Amino acid sequence: MKNIINIALFCLLPLLSKTQPANLKFENLATPDTGKIWIQPCQGRPAMAIWGHTNGLSVAIPQLNIMPRGLIRIFTPYLNHDRHVVTNFIAMEPVPSGQEQRGLSELEMSSWDPDIRGKRFWSSDNANQTSGSNEIFPARGIIEKENGIETLSVYIFSEPFDNGAKVYVRLRFFQNRPYEFELTSYTYENSIELNNFILTATMGNKARLRTLYLDKYEKSSADIWPYYTDDAFTPHTFFPLKDMIQDAKGFAYFIAAPNEKDPSTAIYAEGTHQHWKYTGKVATQYWISTNPSKETQGIVNGRYTYWASKSPIPGGISFENFEIKEPFKNGNRYIFGITPESPLDFIKKVREDN
Repeated sequence: MKNIINIALFCLLPLLSKTQPANLKFENLATPDTGKIWIQPCQGRPAMAIWGHTNGLSVAIPQLNIMPRGLIRIFTPYLNHDRHVVTNFIAMEPVPSGQEQRGLSELEMSSWDPDIRGKRFWSSDNANQTSGSNEIFPARGIIEKENGIETLSVYIFSEPFDNGAKVYVRLRFFQNRPYEFELTSYTYENSIELNNFILTATMGNKARLRTLYLDKYEKSSADIWPYYTDDAFTPHTFFPLKDMIQDAKGFAYFIAAPNEKDPSTAIYAEGTHQHWKYTGKVATQYWISTNPSKETQGIVNGRYTYWASKSPIPGGISFENFEIKEPFKNGNRYIFGITPESPLDFIKKVREDN
């Protein structure tokens, strides 16, 4: 792999296009450049859209034949996973003003790609690429320094939602925080006004997240839904800001973890798809709101069976969607992380910072 320190950033930019090549497959795209600190898409030829830490968490957006669409894919090889095995996804779910119904980036049909489910995502090095760009030429990302810490930033846009929302997020990785990344949410021109722009981690069932760690108590999925055995989603359950852990900066933490010491030893029902079978180390997942309000809520739903299947989840019901909801303002800033620390060790560090 080329070292990103020695590679020139100058290249010819691809023409903007909503038309995708018919015959090219994801596996034919150029693999990312891997440097001492960062993973970034290579430039000047069709390339995989992957960004993040060389020795930590990285993310990708779907391209070409990669499904499901409308999701940011999260990779955690430091948990002894293969580099491109997805640990969780993040979907974009905007709620227009005066409404309750969410737009669903994963489940809505694309208006740009006929008969394809999931909104198309694309990337940019700035906030101006709102008209859509060819997904096989991803942005490289911008490397900067903030308070002496190197960062990598990239903007991820979605095609317009059926409800009129036009949204994007800036992703930012910090050299000294290898297990998390920042997501800052925005609308772009001619978007409908929003009540909320929810960024939801959609696949808690992969890690079998079952315990929420709150300020003064813990709450398990079995406590919330003791009798649920259907094959759909449970209703959402809400936790107010006052129940969340907050640090000295006022950041609010919504934390979830498995209740198994070694999830890789689980026994699965016959017919369970291989992609649900967790391998590697146990980890703690968390959301942080950096500017919470009294209306900030942590929200979860659950599943007894894996998504789109009848296969029961080993050990019983677990959390599936895991998110923070609050009133939308352009520039709302969140952090999502998957740390190999235990939840109690992670919380101890948060409290010690106070």
